[in-house]
Amino acid sequence: MTSSSSETPAGHTIADVERDTGLSKDTLRVWERRYGFPMPVRDAQGERQYDNEQLIRLRHIRRLIDAGHRPGGVVALPLEELVALDTHRPGKRIQARAPDTSDDVCPTMAQLLPMLRRQDAHALRQAMAQALMERGLARLITDCVAPMNVQVGQAWLDGQLAVYEEHLYTEIVQSVLRQALGQLTQARAPTPPRILLTTLPGEVHSLGLLMAECFMVMESCHTIPLGVQTPLPDIVAATATSGADIVALGITAAQNPRDVRAALEQLRERLPPRVEIWTGGQSPALLKPQRGRLPGTGPLFWPMARLQDIPLGVARWRAQALAGAA
Repeated sequence: MTSSSSETPAGHTIADVERDTGLSKDTLRVWERRYGFPMPVRDAQGERQYDNEQLIRLRHIRRLIDAGHRPGGVVALPLEELVALDTHRPGKRIQARAPDTSDDVCPTMAQLLPMLRRQDAHALRQAMAQALMERGLARLITDCVAPMNVQVGQAWLDGQLAVYEEHLYTEIVQSVLRQALGQLTQARAPTPPRILLTTLPGEVHSLGLLMAECFMVMESCHTIPLGVQTPLPDIVAATATSGADIVALGITAAQNPRDVRAALEQLRERLPPRVEIWTGGQSPALLKPQRGRLPGTGPLFWPMARLQDIPLGVARWRAQALAGAA
């Protein structure tokens, strides 16, 4: 693999690695002693320095541990075996299809990585604006943004994109979607259900929430976006204050599945029975069977595996609300 971000053999401090992967400095030091990996070199001041290959391995290791693997089983594995495990793990996101020239494929796909490597924000914004005009908001998200998210995430994981390039992509996509969302909300009067959108503590990714909100507003829902990392007590309080009917949570594979499941169970206990919990994302926790709910009380949460499931969920909620009011 060759890229501009892999030319320097070393240069990541232990603090850099901690921020990038979420693995603590203490964990990295323990693994170094116990498993012989990572294997940093020391600079002139004696500080640890990690090269790009080690950083990429640590990214895969973190994802595998979050998916349920034990450190002793994966930390010492070579990159090829880590990639194979990560590719075939449960809940793994389906890879984006290869770009082609058919009318159904967003033309931005083939241009994306070169644009990001040039940091050509203007060109990327123009390409997305053109796709929005040609396809409309729903197809911009499903045909362009969703597969691009996969492509960018995989390129970052493989070391083909730097963190700042991924951030540039996210900022531009959010700006285009927010502008379109603002125009949409001005043109439509909101109606029930009232949907509160946020993420659990520790989940910093917000783009999926924004994409989901676009689909909800296209269904004329009343949305209440709280941003990311809202503590559970605040979610409960905001639900009560706003009169929300649904709490929609974005949950990526970056979060520990056990922590996610525990948080969902706690939230379900604290929210009124009438308030549904909707979940979207690639966390393995969302794939496990739902148990422990009393008969007649509904599921622990309603998984929205695809953005296209949101209109179906809204229609189901409205049908139930109409039947309950009859």
